[in-house]
Amino acid sequence: MSLVIRRIAIENFKKFRDPFTIDNLTDGLNIIIEPNETGKSTLMEALRAAFFVRHNTQNQLAKSFAPRGDSVAPKVEIDFLIEGAEWSLRKRFLKSASIDIEGPLGRAQGDEAEALLNTLLGSVRDTSRAGDVSTYGALGLLWVAQMDALEIRAPGAIVRDTITASLEAEVGSIMGGEAYRKVRERIDAQYELYWTPTGVKKGRQVEALRRFEVAVTASAEADDKVAQLEKSFGELDVCRQRLSVLQREMADQTDSQIRAELVSSLEVARMAAQLLATRQAENEVAAGRLAKLEDIQRRHEAAVLARDKAARALQDACDLRATSSERVKASQNKVGDARLALLEVQAAYQRAADAYGEGVETHKEQQLQDAAAEARQRYGKLIGLEAELEAMKRVELGAIPNAKLAALEANERAVVEARARVEAGAAYVTLSGDSEGVMIDGEPMALGTRALTQTTHIQFGSVELAITPPASAASAEELLAEAVSKQEDALFALGAADLSAARERSIAAREASAEIRTLIARIAAASPADDRIGLAAGPDALKLFVVSLPELADGVDPVYLDLDGLKQQLEIDATALARAEGVVQSAIEDLRKCEAEEAPHATAEALAQNDLTSAQNAIASIEALPDWEGLAEALSSARQRAAEAAIQLDAASRNATAHDVADINRKIAIIDARAKAAADQKADLDKDIARLEATIESEGGRGLAEQAAVARDELEASRAALQRVTDDANTIMLLRNTLEAARNETSARFVGPVARRAKGYIERLLPGCELAFSDSMALESVIRGGTEEQSDTLSRGTQEQLAILTRIAFADMLRDQGKPISLILDDPLVYSDDARLDTMIDILTEAASQMQVILLTCRDRAFRHVAGNRVRLG
Repeated sequence: MSLVIRRIAIENFKKFRDPFTIDNLTDGLNIIIEPNETGKSTLMEALRAAFFVRHNTQNQLAKSFAPRGDSVAPKVEIDFLIEGAEWSLRKRFLKSASIDIEGPLGRAQGDEAEALLNTLLGSVRDTSRAGDVSTYGALGLLWVAQMDALEIRAPGAIVRDTITASLEAEVGSIMGGEAYRKVRERIDAQYELYWTPTGVKKGRQVEALRRFEVAVTASAEADDKVAQLEKSFGELDVCRQRLSVLQREMADQTDSQIRAELVSSLEVARMAAQLLATRQAENEVAAGRLAKLEDIQRRHEAAVLARDKAARALQDACDLRATSSERVKASQNKVGDARLALLEVQAAYQRAADAYGEGVETHKEQQLQDAAAEARQRYGKLIGLEAELEAMKRVELGAIPNAKLAALEANERAVVEARARVEAGAAYVTLSGDSEGVMIDGEPMALGTRALTQTTHIQFGSVELAITPPASAASAEELLAEAVSKQEDALFALGAADLSAARERSIAAREASAEIRTLIARIAAASPADDRIGLAAGPDALKLFVVSLPELADGVDPVYLDLDGLKQQLEIDATALARAEGVVQSAIEDLRKCEAEEAPHATAEALAQNDLTSAQNAIASIEALPDWEGLAEALSSARQRAAEAAIQLDAASRNATAHDVADINRKIAIIDARAKAAADQKADLDKDIARLEATIESEGGRGLAEQAAVARDELEASRAALQRVTDDANTIMLLRNTLEAARNETSARFVGPVARRAKGYIERLLPGCELAFSDSMALESVIRGGTEEQSDTLSRGTQEQLAILTRIAFADMLRDQGKPISLILDDPLVYSDDARLDTMIDILTEAASQMQVILLTCRDRAFRHVAGNRVRLG
């Protein structure tokens, strides 16, 4: 049973804001070839929405149907046939949502209409939030949205159940029959008491486990309370023993006596520390005085040595400098003579350079004049080409669009068909011999044959003959007149005399378009760029440049100079200049060498003089100090005072070490901290003893032992119950799994017929290829040349082709079961090479003889030659 869609009307659905209708779909192959972004995928989505999405849903999928930014109600109308019966579907989403379906069974609306639609299409109500194609039945598998064909997927549960039902008879299996279903239903009912569909414990198992866990917790709590009570008795004895020991330690007076002795020795230690600080200060003063006097003595001795050394170095430097000064004067005279000769050569070179520069400028001017003359010549050629281009553009403007030309051809066929109908339905009368006195409708009748399309009266003297042709002749003549009028109006609107003239004008326009491209290329070639005159490429730049050129002067001859001779003279003078500069450079280098030889001697002389002056100043500065007079006696006295201060400091250090204030304070703090810790520990023990006594008094009378025994009995009972429930659950699961394994083993026998059906198609694409399907009827692998390849490792093109072919095989089986089928492919075969594309198109064409096939594609070249009903979206 095939589903045939005749008409689709869309309004306010995504990009189709305005009403849009397709009403010329046929039973076989329908091809919609349109560019990207024209609404092909939207058309597919509108079909799915009308057939499978409930009208009153408000989920995100339904909201996406409305055009972006508009608060409107998307509407879809479809006229279709099932088993030759005509049905009409009207569905409106979001605002004032509604559904109306009308057919041989009458008219239905609302939920009744949705149920009727599900029955007709073999689908189920979609309860998902985003639309599940597995609920669409056969059409969910056969209506392939863009890019979905790239995935080889298993058919949905509805399709699998339908195909399985048809194959059960073939394989003779009872596993899918009524007996299996009854057994499976009872097992599933018991299974649901113990397990979730995914095999997780629930129901009776969860209740038994919860009872066991509660019993375990209660038993553990009771045992813990008994253990805590016994623990409290032990802790109370320990605390009382520790308190008795602590009280004896606190009664001991040894720490008090030691602390009193430490306090009395603390004052002695403070006095020793003060004396140590005084001796340290005296020692630092004596050491500083001695270091200052010793530094004065060392600096004076060093300055005397530096003065004597600088005097000797100054005498040596003066002797060496006198010799090198004579050579420097001779080199300076030589440099002066070389520079005078260089000035004369530079003047000659400048004169040659000026002459050559003037010649270069004159030569450039001549080149610009030549380039301008060439531009004028190209300009003349450009004007002629542009005139030809304008003429061709006028011819191109006369092009008639293909749609209008097709309309003219259709009108012409209508005129021919109408004229044929007129001729077929008219009555013919032939007059021969003498026509004297013969009248037709009151006028003389001429000899020959005449077609009559309406009642006609012929008089032969006093005799009148009335001829009435068939009634269809008059209506045919009216149709002819209407067709002729329509054709004449279309020709007049296009400014064409007849269809032949319109065709000739279209051909001329196409030829003009080709000639225009040629002329544009010739214009571009005629207007190249010219760097000599700064001219950019393009006709506009050339025309602007030529217009800006001054008028040519008559009788002006170009001036030519001997540019090579000027350049040769310039090179001669440049060589002479280089030689003169070399002589000057050589003299300068000789002078620099002489100056370099003299420089160290001058530097040594200056440094020696500076060192001598510095040493003399340092000696004078030191001898001017107040401590210089009597320095030897002061040094002896300072050394003696420093030794005495060191001895006194050592004695004070020993006394201070014997009485350390910080150490005494630390020992007193330790004794005080030990006493405080003992007091704190006694207070904590008193609190613990009171708490434990109160706990024992409170818990001892509650019968904790009896409670623990009752909790242990309940634990054993719940453990036994849990074991029984677990055994029952495992038995049910084992039975269910065993039954499922038997069914899977039997269902594997279903795969054979599926593979045979699909192989008939795939053999044409991949000769010698064997197929392997999973239990869910999904294509898992192919075997070629003895090698098995998983389907998901094949190329994208092969996966796409196999996905489409397996869908066609399933469609054959579904058609045998009387299910409504049709095949819609959105942008199919995008990865197919040319050879496989031709094979796939042949298979789709054959499939179209058994069901309606709709191809939505943007690949005009790939499907241009395919015979089928062409449908346009605009």
